[in-house]
Amino acid sequence: MIITDTHTHLYSDQFDEDRNDVIQRALDAGVSRFFIPAIDSTFLESMLNLEKDFPENTFLMMGLHPTHVKENVEKELAFVKKWLDQRTFYAVGEIGIDLYWDKTFLKQQQHAFKQQIKWAKEKKLPIAIHCRDAFDEIFEILEEEKGSDLFGVFHCFTGNLEQANKAISYNLKLGIGGVVTFKNGKIDQFLNEIPLEHIVVETDAPYLAPTPFRGKRNETSYITNVVDKLADIYKISAEEVATITTKNSKDVFGI
Repeated sequence: MIITDTHTHLYSDQFDEDRNDVIQRALDAGVSRFFIPAIDSTFLESMLNLEKDFPENTFLMMGLHPTHVKENVEKELAFVKKWLDQRTFYAVGEIGIDLYWDKTFLKQQQHAFKQQIKWAKEKKLPIAIHCRDAFDEIFEILEEEKGSDLFGVFHCFTGNLEQANKAISYNLKLGIGGVVTFKNGKIDQFLNEIPLEHIVVETDAPYLAPTPFRGKRNETSYITNVVDKLADIYKISAEEVATITTKNSKDVFGI
Protein backbone atom coordinates (compact mmCIF):
# COMPACT_ATOMS: atom_id res chain seq x y z
CA MET A 1 0.00 0.00 0.00
CA ILE A 2 1.38 3.40 -1.04
CA ILE A 3 -0.04 6.47 0.69
CA THR A 4 0.73 9.97 -0.57
CA ASP A 5 0.84 12.88 1.87
CA THR A 6 0.12 15.78 -0.46
CA HIS A 7 0.89 18.47 2.11
CA THR A 8 3.44 18.10 4.91
CA HIS A 9 5.94 20.56 6.39
CA LEU A 10 8.58 17.97 7.32
CA TYR A 11 11.24 20.69 7.28
CA SER A 12 9.54 22.46 10.21
CA ASP A 13 11.75 23.11 13.23
CA GLN A 14 9.22 21.10 15.24
CA PHE A 15 10.89 18.04 13.71
CA ASP A 16 14.49 19.11 14.28
CA GLU A 17 15.02 16.70 17.18
CA ASP A 18 13.64 13.56 15.52
CA ARG A 19 13.04 14.21 11.79
CA ASN A 20 14.61 10.93 10.62
CA ASP A 21 12.51 8.95 13.09
CA VAL A 22 9.34 10.77 11.99
CA ILE A 23 10.08 9.97 8.36
CA GLN A 24 10.95 6.36 9.12
CA ARG A 25 7.62 5.95 10.96
CA ALA A 26 5.87 7.34 7.88
CA LEU A 27 7.72 4.95 5.55
CA ASP A 28 6.91 2.04 7.86
CA ALA A 29 3.22 3.03 7.70
CA GLY A 30 3.25 2.93 3.89
CA VAL A 31 3.57 6.70 3.35
CA SER A 32 6.32 7.02 0.78
CA ARG A 33 5.45 10.22 -1.12
CA PHE A 34 5.76 13.58 0.64
CA PHE A 35 4.72 16.79 -1.13
CA ILE A 36 6.36 19.73 0.61
CA PRO A 37 4.76 23.20 0.48
CA ALA A 38 6.79 26.38 0.81
CA ILE A 39 6.11 29.24 3.26
CA ASP A 40 8.61 31.99 2.45
CA SER A 41 12.26 32.52 1.56
CA THR A 42 13.52 31.77 5.07
CA PHE A 43 12.47 28.11 4.82
CA LEU A 44 14.03 27.19 1.48
CA GLU A 45 17.35 25.96 2.84
CA SER A 46 15.54 23.55 5.19
CA MET A 47 13.39 22.32 2.30
CA LEU A 48 16.41 21.70 0.09
CA ASN A 49 18.17 19.83 2.91
CA LEU A 50 15.11 17.62 3.36
CA GLU A 51 15.09 16.85 -0.36
CA LYS A 52 18.80 16.06 -0.29
CA ASP A 53 18.35 13.62 2.60
CA PHE A 54 15.23 11.92 1.17
CA PRO A 55 15.39 12.41 -2.61
CA GLU A 56 13.22 9.39 -3.44
CA ASN A 57 10.30 10.52 -1.29
CA THR A 58 10.32 14.31 -1.28
CA PHE A 59 8.66 16.57 -3.86
CA LEU A 60 9.06 20.31 -3.28
CA MET A 61 6.68 23.16 -4.03
CA MET A 62 7.60 26.84 -4.32
CA GLY A 63 5.39 29.73 -3.26
CA LEU A 64 4.62 32.47 -0.75
CA HIS A 65 2.20 31.53 2.04
CA PRO A 66 -0.55 34.14 2.56
CA THR A 67 0.17 34.61 6.28
CA HIS A 68 3.72 35.59 5.29
CA VAL A 69 2.57 38.28 2.85
CA LYS A 70 3.80 41.52 4.45
CA GLU A 71 5.34 44.85 3.42
CA ASN A 72 8.14 42.99 1.62
CA VAL A 73 5.72 41.08 -0.64
CA GLU A 74 7.43 42.11 -3.89
CA LYS A 75 10.82 40.94 -2.63
CA GLU A 76 9.34 37.59 -1.58
CA LEU A 77 7.51 37.19 -4.90
CA ALA A 78 10.75 37.91 -6.78
CA PHE A 79 12.38 35.14 -4.73
CA VAL A 80 9.58 32.71 -5.69
CA LYS A 81 9.90 33.58 -9.38
CA LYS A 82 13.69 33.26 -9.34
CA TRP A 83 13.51 29.75 -7.90
CA LEU A 84 10.64 28.65 -10.14
CA ASP A 85 12.81 29.64 -13.10
CA GLN A 86 15.95 27.82 -12.01
CA ARG A 87 14.92 24.31 -10.92
CA THR A 88 12.10 21.78 -10.82
CA PHE A 89 9.20 22.16 -8.43
CA TYR A 90 6.03 20.09 -8.48
CA ALA A 91 3.53 22.82 -7.59
CA VAL A 92 3.20 26.49 -6.77
CA GLY A 93 2.19 26.55 -3.14
CA GLU A 94 1.10 27.03 -0.69
CA ILE A 95 -0.63 30.15 -1.90
CA GLY A 96 -3.98 31.78 -1.21
CA ILE A 97 -5.69 34.09 1.25
CA ASP A 98 -5.86 33.91 5.05
CA LEU A 99 -8.08 36.40 6.91
CA TYR A 100 -8.17 34.52 10.21
CA TRP A 101 -5.20 36.20 11.88
CA ASP A 102 -5.01 39.55 10.15
CA LYS A 103 -6.81 41.43 7.38
CA THR A 104 -4.17 44.18 7.11
CA PHE A 105 -2.56 42.82 3.96
CA LEU A 106 -5.65 41.56 2.11
CA LYS A 107 -4.86 43.52 -1.06
CA GLN A 108 -1.27 42.25 -1.04
CA GLN A 109 -2.52 38.69 -0.45
CA GLN A 110 -4.88 38.97 -3.40
CA HIS A 111 -2.08 40.33 -5.57
CA ALA A 112 0.34 37.58 -4.51
CA PHE A 113 -2.29 34.87 -5.07
CA LYS A 114 -3.09 36.09 -8.59
CA GLN A 115 0.56 36.53 -9.53
CA GLN A 116 1.52 33.06 -8.39
CA ILE A 117 -1.44 31.49 -10.20
CA LYS A 118 -0.20 33.14 -13.39
CA TRP A 119 3.29 31.68 -12.87
CA ALA A 120 1.81 28.24 -12.25
CA LYS A 121 -0.10 28.48 -15.53
CA GLU A 122 3.02 29.60 -17.41
CA LYS A 123 4.94 26.61 -16.07
CA LYS A 124 1.99 24.19 -16.38
CA LEU A 125 2.16 23.49 -12.65
CA PRO A 126 -0.64 22.80 -10.17
CA ILE A 127 -1.35 25.16 -7.30
CA ALA A 128 -1.80 24.29 -3.62
CA ILE A 129 -4.35 26.67 -2.11
CA HIS A 130 -4.41 27.81 1.50
CA CYS A 131 -7.78 29.28 2.51
CA ARG A 132 -8.81 30.41 5.97
CA ASP A 133 -11.89 32.58 6.52
CA ALA A 134 -11.59 33.55 2.87
CA PHE A 135 -13.73 31.30 0.67
CA ASP A 136 -15.44 34.23 -1.07
CA GLU A 137 -12.14 36.01 -1.73
CA ILE A 138 -10.49 32.81 -3.01
CA PHE A 139 -13.40 31.91 -5.28
CA GLU A 140 -13.51 35.43 -6.70
CA ILE A 141 -9.93 35.08 -7.95
CA LEU A 142 -10.40 31.48 -9.12
CA GLU A 143 -13.40 32.64 -11.15
CA GLU A 144 -11.16 35.19 -12.88
CA GLU A 145 -8.40 32.66 -13.50
CA LYS A 146 -10.43 29.54 -14.33
CA GLY A 147 -9.56 27.47 -17.37
CA SER A 148 -7.97 24.20 -18.41
CA ASP A 149 -4.59 25.57 -17.30
CA LEU A 150 -5.81 26.10 -13.72
CA PHE A 151 -5.62 22.96 -11.55
CA GLY A 152 -4.30 21.78 -8.21
CA VAL A 153 -5.33 21.05 -4.63
CA PHE A 154 -7.61 23.00 -2.31
CA HIS A 155 -5.47 22.22 0.73
CA CYS A 156 -7.07 21.53 4.13
CA PHE A 157 -10.59 21.79 2.78
CA THR A 158 -13.01 22.71 5.58
CA GLY A 159 -15.96 24.14 3.67
CA ASN A 160 -19.48 22.86 3.03
CA LEU A 161 -20.82 20.69 0.20
CA GLU A 162 -21.60 23.66 -2.03
CA GLN A 163 -18.08 25.05 -1.56
CA ALA A 164 -16.61 21.60 -2.19
CA ASN A 165 -18.40 21.31 -5.52
CA LYS A 166 -17.37 24.85 -6.43
CA ALA A 167 -13.70 24.06 -5.72
CA ILE A 168 -13.96 20.90 -7.82
CA SER A 169 -15.44 22.93 -10.69
CA TYR A 170 -12.11 24.81 -10.89
CA ASN A 171 -10.17 21.55 -11.52
CA LEU A 172 -9.12 21.29 -7.88
CA LYS A 173 -8.85 18.19 -5.76
CA LEU A 174 -9.94 18.54 -2.13
CA GLY A 175 -7.05 18.08 0.32
CA ILE A 176 -8.54 16.09 3.22
CA GLY A 177 -6.61 15.81 6.47
CA GLY A 178 -7.10 15.52 10.21
CA VAL A 179 -10.23 17.70 10.29
CA VAL A 180 -12.23 14.82 8.78
CA THR A 181 -11.64 12.87 12.02
CA PHE A 182 -12.81 15.69 14.34
CA LYS A 183 -16.22 15.33 16.01
CA ASN A 184 -17.04 18.92 15.05
CA GLY A 185 -15.20 18.83 11.71
CA LYS A 186 -18.47 18.60 9.72
CA ILE A 187 -16.90 17.63 6.39
CA ASP A 188 -17.36 13.93 7.24
CA GLN A 189 -21.13 14.52 7.04
CA PHE A 190 -21.16 15.15 3.28
CA LEU A 191 -17.91 13.76 1.86
CA ASN A 192 -19.62 10.58 0.69
CA GLU A 193 -21.50 12.79 -1.78
CA ILE A 194 -18.16 13.73 -3.38
CA PRO A 195 -16.63 11.01 -5.61
CA LEU A 196 -13.30 9.85 -4.19
CA GLU A 197 -11.62 10.72 -7.50
CA HIS A 198 -11.79 14.37 -6.38
CA ILE A 199 -9.91 13.80 -3.11
CA VAL A 200 -6.29 13.62 -2.01
CA VAL A 201 -5.07 13.03 1.53
CA GLU A 202 -2.69 15.15 3.57
CA THR A 203 -1.51 15.85 7.10
CA ASP A 204 -0.34 19.49 7.12
CA ALA A 205 2.15 18.19 9.68
CA PRO A 206 3.10 19.45 12.23
CA TYR A 207 -0.37 21.04 12.37
CA LEU A 208 -3.94 19.65 12.58
CA ALA A 209 -3.21 16.22 14.02
CA PRO A 210 -6.11 13.80 13.56
CA THR A 211 -8.04 12.14 16.35
CA PRO A 212 -6.74 10.56 18.63
CA PHE A 213 -3.68 12.84 18.46
CA ARG A 214 -5.63 16.12 18.25
CA GLY A 215 -3.80 18.96 19.99
CA LYS A 216 -0.41 17.25 19.68
CA ARG A 217 2.28 17.61 17.05
CA ASN A 218 1.06 16.04 13.83
CA GLU A 219 3.31 13.81 11.78
CA THR A 220 3.02 12.17 8.39
CA SER A 221 2.47 8.62 9.69
CA TYR A 222 -0.79 9.82 11.28
CA ILE A 223 -2.27 10.08 7.79
CA THR A 224 -3.32 6.45 8.22
CA ASN A 225 -6.03 7.76 10.59
CA VAL A 226 -7.31 9.97 7.77
CA VAL A 227 -7.24 7.05 5.32
CA ASP A 228 -9.12 4.85 7.80
CA LYS A 229 -11.77 7.54 8.31
CA LEU A 230 -12.25 7.90 4.56
CA ALA A 231 -12.51 4.12 4.26
CA ASP A 232 -15.31 4.26 6.80
CA ILE A 233 -17.06 7.16 5.02
CA TYR A 234 -16.86 5.55 1.57
CA LYS A 235 -17.41 1.98 2.80
CA ILE A 236 -14.31 0.66 1.05
CA SER A 237 -10.98 -0.66 2.30
CA ALA A 238 -8.11 1.54 3.45
CA GLU A 239 -6.02 0.02 0.65
CA GLU A 240 -8.55 1.24 -1.92
CA VAL A 241 -8.53 4.73 -0.42
CA ALA A 242 -4.72 4.78 -0.54
CA THR A 243 -4.65 3.53 -4.14
CA ILE A 244 -7.26 5.97 -5.43
CA THR A 245 -5.93 9.03 -3.59
CA THR A 246 -2.36 8.27 -4.66
CA LYS A 247 -3.53 8.00 -8.28
CA ASN A 248 -5.29 11.35 -7.82
CA SER A 249 -2.07 12.88 -6.51
CA LYS A 250 -0.22 11.63 -9.60
CA ASP A 251 -2.89 13.17 -11.81
CA VAL A 252 -2.33 16.53 -10.09
CA PHE A 253 1.43 16.62 -9.62
CA GLY A 254 2.45 14.60 -12.66
CA ILE A 255 4.65 12.24 -10.66
